[in-house]
Amino acid sequence: MRRLKRGWELPEHAATPESVFIRRRSLLGAGALILAAPGAVAQRANTPAPVDPTADLYPAQRNMRFRLDRPLTGETEATTYNNFYEFGSHKNIWRQAQRMALRPWQVRIDGLVKEPRTVDIDTLIRAMPIEERLYRFRCVEAWAMAVPWTGFEISHFLRWAEPQASAKYMVMQTFSQDQVAASVAPGFREPWYPWPYTEGLTIEEAGNELAFLATGLYGKPAGAQNGAPLRLVVPWKYGFKSVKSIVRITFTAERPKTFWEEVQASEYGFWANVNPEVAHPRWSQASERMLGTNERRPTLIYNGYGEFVAHLYQGLTNERLFA
Repeated sequence: MRRLKRGWELPEHAATPESVFIRRRSLLGAGALILAAPGAVAQRANTPAPVDPTADLYPAQRNMRFRLDRPLTGETEATTYNNFYEFGSHKNIWRQAQRMALRPWQVRIDGLVKEPRTVDIDTLIRAMPIEERLYRFRCVEAWAMAVPWTGFEISHFLRWAEPQASAKYMVMQTFSQDQVAASVAPGFREPWYPWPYTEGLTIEEAGNELAFLATGLYGKPAGAQNGAPLRLVVPWKYGFKSVKSIVRITFTAERPKTFWEEVQASEYGFWANVNPEVAHPRWSQASERMLGTNERRPTLIYNGYGEFVAHLYQGLTNERLFA
Protein backbone atom coordinates (compact mmCIF):
# COMPACT_ATOMS: atom_id res chain seq x y z
CA MET A 1 0.00 0.00 0.00
CA ARG A 2 1.50 3.34 -1.05
CA ARG A 3 2.00 5.77 1.85
CA LEU A 4 0.42 9.18 1.23
CA LYS A 5 2.76 12.06 1.89
CA ARG A 6 1.45 14.59 4.40
CA GLY A 7 0.93 18.12 3.18
CA TRP A 8 3.72 19.50 5.36
CA GLU A 9 6.38 16.94 4.36
CA LEU A 10 9.25 17.71 2.04
CA PRO A 11 12.38 15.74 1.14
CA GLU A 12 15.07 15.61 3.80
CA HIS A 13 17.31 18.06 1.94
CA ALA A 14 14.80 20.82 2.76
CA ALA A 15 15.99 20.72 6.38
CA THR A 16 19.74 21.29 6.13
CA PRO A 17 21.26 21.46 9.64
CA GLU A 18 23.01 24.67 10.64
CA SER A 19 26.75 24.09 11.10
CA VAL A 20 27.84 27.31 12.76
CA PHE A 21 28.83 26.87 16.36
CA ILE A 22 28.54 30.24 18.08
CA ARG A 23 29.94 29.37 21.47
CA ARG A 24 31.17 26.54 23.65
CA ARG A 25 29.78 25.19 26.86
CA SER A 26 32.84 26.62 28.61
CA LEU A 27 30.78 29.81 28.88
CA LEU A 28 29.21 28.06 31.85
CA GLY A 29 32.46 28.64 33.70
CA ALA A 30 33.56 30.41 36.84
CA GLY A 31 30.87 32.16 38.78
CA ALA A 32 28.09 29.73 37.84
CA LEU A 33 25.41 28.81 40.31
CA ILE A 34 24.93 25.20 41.26
CA LEU A 35 21.29 24.20 40.98
CA ALA A 36 20.51 21.65 43.65
CA ALA A 37 17.44 19.56 44.39
CA PRO A 38 14.13 21.40 44.78
CA GLY A 39 14.10 23.32 48.04
CA ALA A 40 17.88 23.70 48.28
CA VAL A 41 19.52 27.10 47.88
CA ALA A 42 21.97 27.47 45.01
CA GLN A 43 25.50 28.45 46.01
CA ARG A 44 28.04 30.40 43.96
CA ALA A 45 30.86 28.26 42.58
CA ASN A 46 34.35 29.36 41.58
CA THR A 47 35.18 26.29 39.52
CA PRO A 48 34.38 25.64 35.86
CA ALA A 49 31.05 24.01 35.10
CA PRO A 50 31.34 20.26 34.50
CA VAL A 51 31.06 18.80 31.03
CA ASP A 52 27.53 17.58 30.36
CA PRO A 53 27.52 13.91 31.50
CA THR A 54 25.14 12.99 28.67
CA ALA A 55 27.21 14.59 25.89
CA ASP A 56 27.92 11.15 24.43
CA LEU A 57 24.23 10.81 23.47
CA TYR A 58 24.53 13.60 20.87
CA PRO A 59 23.90 13.82 18.03
CA ALA A 60 20.98 11.43 18.40
CA GLN A 61 19.37 9.49 15.58
CA ARG A 62 16.77 11.57 13.77
CA ASN A 63 13.17 10.31 13.75
CA MET A 64 12.19 10.61 10.09
CA ARG A 65 8.47 10.59 10.88
CA PHE A 66 8.71 14.28 11.73
CA ARG A 67 9.79 16.50 8.84
CA LEU A 68 9.53 20.14 7.88
CA ASP A 69 8.02 22.32 5.17
CA ARG A 70 10.79 24.92 5.59
CA PRO A 71 14.56 25.10 6.21
CA LEU A 72 15.88 24.88 9.73
CA THR A 73 16.39 28.14 11.56
CA GLY A 74 20.05 29.02 12.00
CA GLU A 75 21.47 27.97 15.33
CA THR A 76 22.60 31.52 16.08
CA GLU A 77 19.04 32.85 15.83
CA ALA A 78 17.47 30.00 17.81
CA THR A 79 19.98 30.27 20.66
CA THR A 80 20.26 34.05 21.00
CA TYR A 81 16.64 35.19 20.53
CA ASN A 82 14.80 33.72 23.50
CA ASN A 83 11.98 34.26 25.94
CA PHE A 84 12.92 33.23 29.48
CA TYR A 85 11.40 35.70 31.92
CA GLU A 86 13.35 34.43 34.90
CA PHE A 87 16.45 35.90 33.22
CA GLY A 88 14.77 39.06 31.92
CA SER A 89 11.87 40.32 29.82
CA HIS A 90 13.99 41.10 26.73
CA LYS A 91 14.99 38.68 23.96
CA ASN A 92 18.75 38.91 24.56
CA ILE A 93 18.78 36.89 27.79
CA TRP A 94 21.19 34.20 26.60
CA ARG A 95 24.25 35.88 28.14
CA GLN A 96 22.57 36.22 31.54
CA ALA A 97 21.41 32.60 31.36
CA GLN A 98 25.01 31.36 31.10
CA ARG A 99 25.45 32.21 34.78
CA MET A 100 23.25 29.29 35.76
CA ALA A 101 24.97 25.92 36.07
CA LEU A 102 23.11 22.92 34.71
CA ARG A 103 24.60 20.31 37.02
CA PRO A 104 23.79 19.02 39.54
CA TRP A 105 20.07 19.04 38.62
CA GLN A 106 17.23 16.99 39.99
CA VAL A 107 13.58 16.61 39.04
CA ARG A 108 10.88 15.90 41.61
CA ILE A 109 8.03 13.63 40.40
CA ASP A 110 5.03 13.59 42.72
CA GLY A 111 1.26 13.85 43.09
CA LEU A 112 -0.97 11.08 41.76
CA VAL A 113 1.86 8.77 40.85
CA LYS A 114 2.67 5.21 41.86
CA GLU A 115 5.92 6.16 43.57
CA PRO A 116 6.89 9.81 44.22
CA ARG A 117 10.61 10.28 43.72
CA THR A 118 13.40 12.73 43.03
CA VAL A 119 15.60 11.72 40.13
CA ASP A 120 18.93 13.05 38.92
CA ILE A 121 18.56 14.52 35.44
CA ASP A 122 21.29 12.33 33.93
CA THR A 123 19.66 9.19 35.33
CA LEU A 124 16.34 10.27 33.83
CA ILE A 125 17.81 11.09 30.42
CA ARG A 126 19.63 7.76 30.19
CA ALA A 127 16.44 5.90 31.13
CA MET A 128 14.65 7.31 28.06
CA PRO A 129 14.97 6.56 24.32
CA ILE A 130 16.72 9.69 23.03
CA GLU A 131 16.07 10.86 19.48
CA GLU A 132 16.12 13.99 17.32
CA ARG A 133 12.97 15.54 15.86
CA LEU A 134 12.50 18.45 13.46
CA TYR A 135 9.62 20.60 14.71
CA ARG A 136 8.11 23.93 13.82
CA PHE A 137 7.93 26.31 16.79
CA ARG A 138 5.41 29.16 16.92
CA CYS A 139 5.51 31.96 19.50
CA VAL A 140 2.33 33.74 20.51
CA GLU A 141 4.18 36.95 19.58
CA ALA A 142 3.89 35.82 15.92
CA TRP A 143 7.53 34.87 15.31
CA ALA A 144 8.47 31.33 14.42
CA MET A 145 11.40 29.00 13.89
CA ALA A 146 12.18 25.43 12.86
CA VAL A 147 14.38 23.50 15.29
CA PRO A 148 16.07 20.08 15.52
CA TRP A 149 15.24 19.12 19.12
CA THR A 150 16.83 16.18 20.91
CA GLY A 151 14.96 14.48 23.74
CA PHE A 152 12.27 11.88 24.32
CA GLU A 153 8.57 11.38 23.73
CA ILE A 154 6.56 12.03 26.89
CA SER A 155 4.66 8.78 26.45
CA HIS A 156 7.88 6.96 27.40
CA PHE A 157 8.21 9.12 30.50
CA LEU A 158 4.60 8.36 31.47
CA ARG A 159 5.28 4.64 31.37
CA TRP A 160 8.35 5.17 33.53
CA ALA A 161 6.67 7.54 36.03
CA GLU A 162 3.46 5.45 36.30
CA PRO A 163 0.79 8.09 37.07
CA GLN A 164 -2.34 6.77 38.76
CA ALA A 165 -5.55 6.29 36.80
CA SER A 166 -7.06 9.28 38.62
CA ALA A 167 -4.40 11.65 37.25
CA LYS A 168 -5.92 13.93 34.62
CA TYR A 169 -3.15 16.51 34.22
CA MET A 170 0.64 16.64 34.08
CA VAL A 171 1.89 19.85 35.72
CA MET A 172 5.47 21.11 35.20
CA GLN A 173 7.38 23.82 37.04
CA THR A 174 10.57 25.76 36.38
CA PHE A 175 13.11 26.45 39.14
CA SER A 176 12.16 28.90 41.89
CA GLN A 177 14.06 31.60 43.76
CA ASP A 178 14.79 29.05 46.47
CA GLN A 179 16.89 27.19 43.92
CA VAL A 180 18.47 29.98 41.85
CA ALA A 181 19.32 33.38 43.30
CA ALA A 182 17.90 36.60 41.87
CA SER A 183 21.45 37.70 41.03
CA VAL A 184 21.44 34.96 38.39
CA ALA A 185 17.72 35.05 37.54
CA PRO A 186 16.82 38.76 37.97
CA GLY A 187 13.26 38.18 36.81
CA PHE A 188 12.51 37.01 40.34
CA ARG A 189 12.79 40.66 41.40
CA GLU A 190 9.54 41.35 39.53
CA PRO A 191 7.01 40.26 42.19
CA TRP A 192 3.95 40.72 40.00
CA TYR A 193 4.79 37.47 38.22
CA PRO A 194 3.41 34.29 39.86
CA TRP A 195 6.69 32.41 40.25
CA PRO A 196 7.57 29.62 39.74
CA TYR A 197 6.66 29.30 36.09
CA THR A 198 3.96 26.62 35.88
CA GLU A 199 2.46 24.89 32.87
CA GLY A 200 0.33 21.84 32.30
CA LEU A 201 -1.10 19.39 29.82
CA THR A 202 -3.95 16.96 30.00
CA ILE A 203 -2.81 13.35 30.27
CA GLU A 204 -4.17 12.80 26.77
CA GLU A 205 -2.08 15.67 25.41
CA ALA A 206 1.01 14.47 27.27
CA GLY A 207 0.52 10.98 25.83
CA ASN A 208 0.26 12.23 22.25
CA GLU A 209 3.17 11.18 20.06
CA LEU A 210 4.12 14.80 19.33
CA ALA A 211 4.56 15.78 23.00
CA PHE A 212 8.27 15.89 23.73
CA LEU A 213 10.65 16.60 26.59
CA ALA A 214 13.75 18.16 25.07
CA THR A 215 17.28 17.95 26.43
CA GLY A 216 19.19 19.37 23.47
CA LEU A 217 19.07 20.99 20.07
CA TYR A 218 21.29 21.26 17.00
CA GLY A 219 22.90 17.94 17.77
CA LYS A 220 24.20 18.75 21.26
CA PRO A 221 22.97 19.42 24.79
CA ALA A 222 20.84 22.55 25.12
CA GLY A 223 22.06 25.76 26.69
CA ALA A 224 20.35 27.33 29.67
CA GLN A 225 18.65 29.97 27.51
CA ASN A 226 16.82 27.22 25.61
CA GLY A 227 15.50 25.58 28.77
CA ALA A 228 18.21 23.08 29.66
CA PRO A 229 18.52 20.55 30.98
CA LEU A 230 14.84 19.60 30.51
CA ARG A 231 12.05 21.49 28.78
CA LEU A 232 8.67 20.81 27.25
CA VAL A 233 8.12 21.03 23.48
CA VAL A 234 4.53 20.83 22.21
CA PRO A 235 4.74 22.08 18.61
CA TRP A 236 1.01 22.49 18.00
CA LYS A 237 0.73 25.05 20.82
CA TYR A 238 2.11 28.55 21.27
CA GLY A 239 5.60 28.63 22.71
CA PHE A 240 4.69 29.92 26.17
CA LYS A 241 3.27 26.46 26.91
CA SER A 242 6.73 24.92 26.52
CA VAL A 243 7.95 25.36 30.10
CA LYS A 244 11.74 25.45 30.50
CA SER A 245 14.33 24.14 32.98
CA ILE A 246 11.87 21.80 34.69
CA VAL A 247 12.50 20.83 38.33
CA ARG A 248 9.12 19.36 39.23
CA ILE A 249 6.47 17.25 37.48
CA THR A 250 3.23 16.70 39.36
CA PHE A 251 0.29 14.53 38.36
CA THR A 252 -3.08 15.84 39.53
CA ALA A 253 -6.81 15.43 39.05
CA GLU A 254 -7.37 19.20 38.91
CA ARG A 255 -6.50 21.52 36.05
CA PRO A 256 -3.65 23.84 37.09
CA LYS A 257 -3.67 27.61 36.86
CA THR A 258 -0.76 28.18 34.53
CA PHE A 259 1.73 31.06 34.67
CA TRP A 260 0.47 33.28 31.85
CA GLU A 261 -3.13 32.32 32.51
CA GLU A 262 -2.70 33.77 35.99
CA VAL A 263 -0.98 36.88 34.63
CA GLN A 264 -3.62 37.62 31.98
CA ALA A 265 -6.20 34.90 31.36
CA SER A 266 -8.00 36.90 28.64
CA GLU A 267 -4.88 36.72 26.46
CA TYR A 268 -3.14 33.48 27.45
CA GLY A 269 -5.39 30.54 28.15
CA PHE A 270 -4.72 27.00 29.29
CA TRP A 271 -4.98 25.36 25.86
CA ALA A 272 -3.07 27.84 23.65
CA ASN A 273 -3.41 25.86 20.42
CA VAL A 274 -2.20 27.71 17.31
CA ASN A 275 -4.97 29.10 15.08
CA PRO A 276 -4.53 31.78 12.39
CA GLU A 277 -8.18 32.81 12.65
CA VAL A 278 -8.13 33.64 16.36
CA ALA A 279 -6.25 36.89 16.89
CA HIS A 280 -4.43 37.86 20.03
CA PRO A 281 -6.27 40.86 21.54
CA ARG A 282 -3.39 43.12 20.43
CA TRP A 283 -2.20 41.59 17.13
CA SER A 284 -3.15 39.22 14.33
CA GLN A 285 -2.11 35.58 14.31
CA ALA A 286 -2.79 35.15 10.59
CA SER A 287 0.90 35.10 9.67
CA GLU A 288 4.28 34.54 11.30
CA ARG A 289 7.79 35.97 10.96
CA MET A 290 10.59 33.44 10.56
CA LEU A 291 13.66 34.11 12.69
CA GLY A 292 16.79 34.78 10.71
CA THR A 293 15.13 35.58 7.38
CA ASN A 294 12.12 37.67 8.47
CA GLU A 295 10.12 35.78 5.85
CA ARG A 296 6.37 36.02 6.42
CA ARG A 297 4.48 32.73 6.27
CA PRO A 298 0.78 32.01 6.72
CA THR A 299 0.06 30.58 10.16
CA LEU A 300 -1.18 26.97 10.05
CA ILE A 301 -3.99 25.64 12.23
CA TYR A 302 -2.42 23.64 15.07
CA ASN A 303 0.86 24.89 13.56
CA GLY A 304 0.38 22.31 10.82
CA TYR A 305 0.02 19.31 13.14
CA GLY A 306 -3.76 18.94 13.07
CA GLU A 307 -3.71 15.36 11.80
CA PHE A 308 -1.87 14.39 15.00
CA VAL A 309 -3.80 16.41 17.58
CA ALA A 310 -7.17 17.76 16.37
CA HIS A 311 -8.98 14.73 17.79
CA LEU A 312 -7.84 15.68 21.30
CA TYR A 313 -10.20 18.66 21.31
CA GLN A 314 -13.38 17.20 19.90
CA GLY A 315 -16.38 18.05 22.04
CA LEU A 316 -14.67 20.88 23.94
CA THR A 317 -17.08 23.43 22.51
CA ASN A 318 -17.13 25.61 25.63
CA GLU A 319 -13.35 25.90 25.92
CA ARG A 320 -11.15 28.73 24.59
CA LEU A 321 -8.88 26.36 22.73
CA PHE A 322 -6.93 28.90 20.69
CA ALA A 323 -6.16 31.69 23.15
